[in-house]
Amino acid sequence: MAETRDNNKFDTRYPSIEDLRERAKKRIPKFAFEYLDGGCNEDVNLHKNTAELREVELVPSYLGNRSNISLETELFGHKYDAPFGIAPIGLQGLMWPNTPEILAKAAYEHNVPFILSTVTTSSIERISQITGGRAWFQLYHPTEDRLRDDIIQRAESAGCPVLVILCDVPTFGFRPRDIRNGLAMPPKMSMRNILQILGKPRWAVETLRYGQPSFETLRPYMLKNLDLRQLGKFMDETFSGRLNEEKIKPIRDMWKGKLVLKGVASQEDAATAVRLGLDGIIVSNHGGRQLDAGESTIKPLKRIAKEYGNKITIMMDSGIRSGTDIARTLSCGAKFTFLGRSFMYGVSALDKKGGNHTISLLKVQLQQVMEQINCTKTLNLPNFLSQK
Repeated sequence: MAETRDNNKFDTRYPSIEDLRERAKKRIPKFAFEYLDGGCNEDVNLHKNTAELREVELVPSYLGNRSNISLETELFGHKYDAPFGIAPIGLQGLMWPNTPEILAKAAYEHNVPFILSTVTTSSIERISQITGGRAWFQLYHPTEDRLRDDIIQRAESAGCPVLVILCDVPTFGFRPRDIRNGLAMPPKMSMRNILQILGKPRWAVETLRYGQPSFETLRPYMLKNLDLRQLGKFMDETFSGRLNEEKIKPIRDMWKGKLVLKGVASQEDAATAVRLGLDGIIVSNHGGRQLDAGESTIKPLKRIAKEYGNKITIMMDSGIRSGTDIARTLSCGAKFTFLGRSFMYGVSALDKKGGNHTISLLKVQLQQVMEQINCTKTLNLPNFLSQK
């Protein structure tokens, strides 16, 4: 185990997210790994996200006086220990059983935000209990106002300080791997998938222990004992992916906490968020899982931050795979960052230790960058962006 002066310990056998990814690939069934790891269509945007982010360069400062470095970042009135959090991911328990609870606990212990997805495998109430009411909640917009209002009321009752509404899933992405593996809607379990499960005994045992993953937040609205085809029909009938101003306005009126729009990839949508009185946006392309012909996230982030950085809180996810990537993103104008796959690799690789390991690893990596360029606060990272 490596230990820093901030007592952030991580397993030295896995000192990078890529190491965690390789171990995760060996431990979970192929259909689950491909659901986690893949993008859409030909994976062009998936790879661009990280590749183009890593073209961002920082300028070091070696001769100045060394200062105390702090990763603390204030966001929506709360001071977090680091400028990154855990992004919402659907069906987390499919990749590794009990993942939402593992990650929520790690986020709470490290004082970073955890965002729960509507379609993941733990409930609003359970995650709120684990995090002391500090978890954020991401809403997939329901087709019925009654269902929307009830879910929002549950998030409010659970103490969620931030509601995140999703705008980048007007339709499900075309994902060839998921189609081959039977994980499109409606899902199906093939003999090939069953054989893959038998080849991953630890995953199978943990799944038996925690039960077959299901949409726990949605359980009160579902008929009991739905088969896979019925589940697909329920999801298709229950949620309307297309978000617009008329759907956002009543949510803004209803929700008294901070309201964030996730999936912003253009200045036009950023302008709409500002006009509607939202508190923040997450620049994102859904991890490259929706529009393969779209831009990488770092490109619109730069434009949006320049035009709207003083009008709304700007955050980013998609493509971030290291503490250095976090520094690059913050230097381009984001105030905060979120990572999804990186944390899923961590838990899939190291089970209950994966959340703490991944957070600690990212902190250590980011701290090293901050010390190298002699940047004392994450808010000052734009001052170290190379202008060439």
